[in-house]
Amino acid sequence: MWYEILPGMAVMGVCLSIPGLSTLYINRWCNGGKEKRVARYPIQWTLMERDRRVSGVNKYYVSKGLENID
Repeated sequence: MWYEILPGMAVMGVCLSIPGLSTLYINRWCNGGKEKRVARYPIQWTLMERDRRVSGVNKYYVSKGLENID
């Protein structure tokens, strides 16, 4: 019947999700637990440049809180 396809679909779904999830966790492990920021639009690039300038160490991913900004 129609339900005989369910185990095959489950196996196929798991196999198709493994590369995407493994890439996510490998990148997270390599980058120290932080997601890589991507600037697709000019406003995002502007915000990354602001974060780089404000951080004090010239890296956008080292953030300071508002209480530490002079």
